[in-house]
Amino acid sequence: MNSTAPRRIAHLDMDAFYASVELLRYPELRDQAVVIGGGRRQASEDGADQPKVFARLRDYTGRGVITTATYAARKLGVHSGMGLMKAAALAPDAILLPADFDAYRHYSRLFKAAVARIAPEIEDRGIDEIYIDLTTLPGALRETAQQIKDAVCAATGLSCSIGVSPNKLLAKICSDLEKPDGLTLLTTADIPTRIWPLPARKINGIGPKAAAKLEQLSIRTIGELAAADPQWLIVHFGHSYGAWLHEASHGRDERPVVTHSEPKSISRETTFERDLHPVHDRAKLSSIFTSLCVRVAEDLARKHYAGRTIGIKLRYDDFRTVTRDYSLELPTQAASVIRRVAGECLKRVPLDKRLRLLGVRVGSLSPMYTNLNQAGEHPAQPYTLPLFND
Repeated sequence: MNSTAPRRIAHLDMDAFYASVELLRYPELRDQAVVIGGGRRQASEDGADQPKVFARLRDYTGRGVITTATYAARKLGVHSGMGLMKAAALAPDAILLPADFDAYRHYSRLFKAAVARIAPEIEDRGIDEIYIDLTTLPGALRETAQQIKDAVCAATGLSCSIGVSPNKLLAKICSDLEKPDGLTLLTTADIPTRIWPLPARKINGIGPKAAAKLEQLSIRTIGELAAADPQWLIVHFGHSYGAWLHEASHGRDERPVVTHSEPKSISRETTFERDLHPVHDRAKLSSIFTSLCVRVAEDLARKHYAGRTIGIKLRYDDFRTVTRDYSLELPTQAASVIRRVAGECLKRVPLDKRLRLLGVRVGSLSPMYTNLNQAGEHPAQPYTLPLFND
């Protein structure tokens, strides 16, 4: 590759991904306010999907949060991360659907494979977004981006939005400028007119706390941030973050598109609809705990990893969070071992309060290319260790 050639980096973001997948299942809900959240889809006894009797947000009770929402629902003020009870006050007639992560992962694989056939230099950023290096691809940039969009739609039936710019930071911003089904091309010359008027929080890396602090300092837009003295930013935000804020506000970003990276850990966790008591709800907690261990083992096997460090995460009803872990001599991906060691970790935390969240994690990962019997792995056996002490 010619190192002097200007970079052409795309950010592809699927439009309201989970909700859009559900609309493939229920096309009669298209253009309606639909919210995804509050639990996972459960298949009926005959294996079919649940009947088409849709719950309404006004009937929801619990502590669940919105995973995503259709654009029609977003116009009513609801958004991902919002509590469902709060959302019900804003959009009581919105339809509430449970999440189906198996379906979302399926469509995620489909759209990424479709893109890879056109532009193989891809950085996977999650279930619904990727960066794509288009620098060495021939042809006009807009036509290439449109070809990718068309391929994604043909493979999945879903729309996506693409932003193309000289770097990842700008591409991430501009993929959101014309949603849904957008295609945005942006050059450094466009920064003053298209980027600087945007709120500072639109820069990926400026979170709620930093945005709030910037606003306290009378900096609300990216342009105002760009006009700030770099040393002044360093005084208020520290050397590293302050210097980065200055560079980011001017659209500077030299990060490469990373086509392969090793995961640091694989985990599963769940937040309960109601707080569960370690004694009174012991059977339910035990079932959930074992299920989390099995699902982590399945994730490890599917991704061809094993791990040495097995840990747990608990969040109490007062929102205090504790973690414990234990490292084996050799890696494992066996559910029986993960469950046994996680159970031992659980003995090292106080179980005197109700719980709102439970999680299991396997870290210190290494690739597994064979099905060798790993040290510490035993044949599947009943889980006899007590989970929650009386």
